Amino acid sequence: MVVKRKVSSLRKKRILLLSEGFGKGHTQAAHALSVDLRQHSSEIITRVIELGAFLHPTLAPWVFSAYRRTVTSQPKLYGMLYRNQYKKSLNRMAGLVLHRIFYAQTKAVIKQLKPDIIVCTHPFPSIIVSRLKRAGLSVPLFTVITDYDVHGTWIDPAVDKYLVSTPAVRERLLKHGVPETHVEVTGIPVHPNFRRQHNKEQIRNEFGLKPMPTVMVMGGGWGVFKKEELLTYIATWSEKVQLLICLGTNEKARHQLLEEEVFRHPNVHLIGFTREINKLMDVSDLLITKPGGMTCTEAMAKGIPMLFYSAIPGQEEKNCEYFQEQGYGQMITSMEMIDHWFKLLLEQYPELLKRRSDIRSNQKFCAQDCSSAIIQYLKLSDKRPYIQSSTKTPIIQWY
Repeated sequence: MVVKRKVSSLRKKRILLLSEGFGKGHTQAAHALSVDLRQHSSEIITRVIELGAFLHPTLAPWVFSAYRRTVTSQPKLYGMLYRNQYKKSLNRMAGLVLHRIFYAQTKAVIKQLKPDIIVCTHPFPSIIVSRLKRAGLSVPLFTVITDYDVHGTWIDPAVDKYLVSTPAVRERLLKHGVPETHVEVTGIPVHPNFRRQHNKEQIRNEFGLKPMPTVMVMGGGWGVFKKEELLTYIATWSEKVQLLICLGTNEKARHQLLEEEVFRHPNVHLIGFTREINKLMDVSDLLITKPGGMTCTEAMAKGIPMLFYSAIPGQEEKNCEYFQEQGYGQMITSMEMIDHWFKLLLEQYPELLKRRSDIRSNQKFCAQDCSSAIIQYLKLSDKRPYIQSSTKTPIIQWY
């Protein structure tokens, strides 16, 4: 049972969460934190905004599409750019571009909503709000780093507090000159549903699944369907292992897979868009996925061992290193590794269940720690003056 914490205030505290649509993990983290904050206190209201899509709904899809194409078709180029800028903040030219595109409109959004605190789960909105703070904005800024490493673009002296995944990320920030008091290790926020255990029999009935060893495959158009050989090999195990292949909104991939007989086997389930990944994880014994920070954190909360493929050079490689070091997963280096894990499912299932229990019990940070850090800051900041609002009627509403 969630205990509601009262945050004393003359009105409800307003928390504005800003993200960007470069991959889904950043916005998932923002929504997860939003839900958790509202569950913790009835005196809090939240609003999640993907800044680019909200301010520039025509331009943003083109930008996100170009990013996606670069990451999937030119991963080495992306990795080179990532490493070249690894220890640097955003360069002057890129900063000016963000300033021209977002500065005035973001300022107007903040004026209308009058948040008590702004939380950013992507470096771009964090950069923009930091610039506004240097120009006089008095709203506290928290930045949640949603990977298991920190790139230089996250770092700005105007950030009041960083909420990070591990002590190692904290140490990297300190080496960059961030004061100790400005960094708190909280883990990455996940939706409360990923911290709950659901009835497996009910889930199997709901999705038409069998009570047999089950492997979940995630990645959508971002990777696994570019690795046709890998996916086809996994599907050859369908006589002995139940497969849940999560496609999201990728209908093109669904049609392509259904053209092959191996993917029409009754033990192969092609899952479209669903908000119940948390339930499917409960009935899965192994997850095959790209090592995105959010997906891996959700799987870790459920205690599922992971196999990784096609790590994007940069943050996903660092995520992969972390989860391998912690014993939560392995990078797929050969088809023999898939054979090894699938045989474990069939021959040493109790051992795999113990591994799952160990993953859950060995987690050092609770995802609720992010919410607690923000709520604690709000309690300490009750007397902070609000920024002045425009006299015009707001066109943006709180939830």
